[in-house]
This record gives sequence, structure tokens and C-alpha cells, in this order.
Amino acid sequence: MSISPTALARVAGLGAVAAGALFIAVQINHPPLDVAFVGTTEFAIRQSMKIAMAVFALVGITGMYLSQVRKAGVLGLAGYLVFGAGYLAMFSVEVIGLVVLPAIASTSPGYVSDILAVATGGSATGSIGLLGSLNLVAGFGYLLGGLVFGIALARAHVLARWASILLAVATTITMAIPLLPWINQRLFAIPTGVALIGLGYSLWRQRTPVEVGTTIDALATAVR
Repeated sequence: MSISPTALARVAGLGAVAAGALFIAVQINHPPLDVAFVGTTEFAIRQSMKIAMAVFALVGITGMYLSQVRKAGVLGLAGYLVFGAGYLAMFSVEVIGLVVLPAIASTSPGYVSDILAVATGGSATGSIGLLGSLNLVAGFGYLLGGLVFGIALARAHVLARWASILLAVATTITMAIPLLPWINQRLFAIPTGVALIGLGYSLWRQRTPVEVGTTIDALATAVR
């Protein structure tokens, strides 16, 4: 069975759809993040969903970028790298949450509580080491990367433009969370999820062949 670049692009589109759906689904009736919740089965399930979401998102945005690398240009490359770094850092944070926090919740509840506070936009009362920096990278990559990548996709006009614009706007408006404490912050994930679903579907239904040689040449040009 031969695997064509176009087929891989369509798989990446499905990955983006899955990422968007998981991003929305995991927010539904999400309990408050506290030490008691960390040891539950529900916590493990939701963390696993978040990990899968980050993986699917990385696959999806890679397919989006490679399907229009020449039209996306340097802005697209920059947006892809920053957005991808954000999701990679997010993946790392969620893996730590799944495999480490439950194991130390009973012996180091203060440390776990500080990690959860930082993860939800709060402040730690003690030191959490480099986890704070990793969480910062995840947030910075998500905000700036989503904005730049969304703009680049909209300018390239290959995938659904409404979804590209929504991605840029949705990731950026999360900065307003501290200013709107009366709004459930998990609602801010829904527009990004919708944007990923729209972009993924648009990538999946593309019928224009993806030329590997053209993509590699365009990548080399963008890096120069």
C-alpha cells in the first residue's frame, strides 16, 4: 500500500479535528483542580484526553503548515514553530500531571497544590522548579503561536479563512481571563476547539495534491 503526501495531509486534518473535539470535550463539567481531584480516576481520564489532544494538535498543525508552506512564507514558519513549541510544552506538562502528581499528592500536597495553581493561572506559594518555566512556554506558545499561525493561514487562503481568523482571535483572547474572573475560564477553549475542527476539516477535504518536492524547496527558501 502506497502512502501519498496528500493522504498524509488528510490524516493530519483528521488529527486537527480530533484535537479540537477533545479540547472542547475535556472542558465539559471539569471539576476544580485541587489535590483531592488529582488522585481520582476522572483526573487520569481527563489528563489522558489532554495528552491526546496535544499530540493530535501537533499532527494537525504540521499538516496545515506543510500543505501550504510556500504561501505561508516566513510568517507561517514562525507561527508554526512557536505554536508547535507551545503544544509540545503543553504535552509535557500534561504528561507530568498524569504520571507524577498522583504519585506524590499524598506525600507532598503543598507542592502539588502549587503546581495546580500555576497551571490554572494562579501563583505558587513555594518553589516548583522549572515546571513554572515549562508552563510559561506552553502558555506563550499557545498565545503568540496561535495568533501568528492563524494570521499566516488566513493570508495564505488555502484552508477555511473563517477558521484561520478564529484561531488567531481565540488563542489571543485567553489573555483576558484574569480580567474576567466571573466567566468560567474553560469556556475560552471552545473557540479554539472549533477553529481546529474547521481547519482540520478543510485540510481533510482538500483535493489539491501535496507535492513533497515543492514543500521541501519552499521550506529551504523560507529558512534562508
